[in-house]
Amino acid sequence: MSSLEKIPMKYLSLLILVLQNSALVLVMRQSRYSEPRYATSTAVALSEFTKLIICLFMHARDELKLKGYIQPREIFSEVFSRDAWKLMIPAGLYTLQNNLQYVAVTLLDAATFQVTYQLKILTTALCTVIILRRTLSPKKWLSLVLLTIGVILVQFRTEASSDEEKRNQRLLGLFTVVCACVISGLAGVYFEKILKGTRASLWVRNIQLSFFSLFPAIFLGVLWMDGESVRSNGFWYGYDKYTYMAIACQACGGIIVAMVVKYADNILKGFATSISIIVSSLFSVYLFDFHITFLFLVGSSLVIYSSYMYGLDDSKKPSTYQSVDTQMKNLESNDFTLKIEESRPSA
Repeated sequence: MSSLEKIPMKYLSLLILVLQNSALVLVMRQSRYSEPRYATSTAVALSEFTKLIICLFMHARDELKLKGYIQPREIFSEVFSRDAWKLMIPAGLYTLQNNLQYVAVTLLDAATFQVTYQLKILTTALCTVIILRRTLSPKKWLSLVLLTIGVILVQFRTEASSDEEKRNQRLLGLFTVVCACVISGLAGVYFEKILKGTRASLWVRNIQLSFFSLFPAIFLGVLWMDGESVRSNGFWYGYDKYTYMAIACQACGGIIVAMVVKYADNILKGFATSISIIVSSLFSVYLFDFHITFLFLVGSSLVIYSSYMYGLDDSKKPSTYQSVDTQMKNLESNDFTLKIEESRPSA
């Protein structure tokens, strides 16, 4: 028996999630660090296409195991069911969110982006309260306040900077991250609403999301937003090994999250997110000459603790069961990170 086979699945899946979360933000930043820069919309389109192929393969594999055969017509009917069109809105939102992530990681260093992006916990919680009319416990509200304070502290620099262009770039990066977090919260809550009462499998819902994401990714992103650059320089302009690694990490993120949902719980997932922030920060020092300041250390510590605190079960009873809806929402964190809602993680 190999050493990997001896590791319990919940810890193995969390280890893979930590590696994916950490690697995604680092390779995304590295891919945007060198010149010439590729068109981000092409990377988003390729990521969704890759995810579509992976989910089709996984669904076909499950069908083969369950029925002993694969019927393309049945798969087609499942994917393009009567309610499939409802996935068009979250698919569009997720596509926009993914594009904003690339823009933000271009403007911000990897560590600051990783910490600031945890604001998606706050935006998802607020969308849950406002749209779904749920209530949060005082402990969760406290964790959201600590999260906000931590993110604010991370934005401060102890060193004085006279470079107005860099300051403006940092502010634009922060604004882009906040927009991505708001869109992430809206998409997750909307996705939850339309999934109520459905019985479609994890893979079918993700096939639908990836399929509908291709339309805004290609027509609004590649052809409209970056159309001139793509026509002049080609689709693959500026691509290197780090670009392909970023695309692969983003495409595989949902599958990794599905593994974690199956074998782990909220507390362990909180640890995974926390470790990812630490790993990203340490590697940023080596790769991007990032300087860890006292305020960054305090702010990131608050973010890590508040993320863990928000993921704790108020009832203090370990969760032994998760519904299919819960698993589907977790699968769509896209992410390179998990969103945590009131009583369970969300997309």
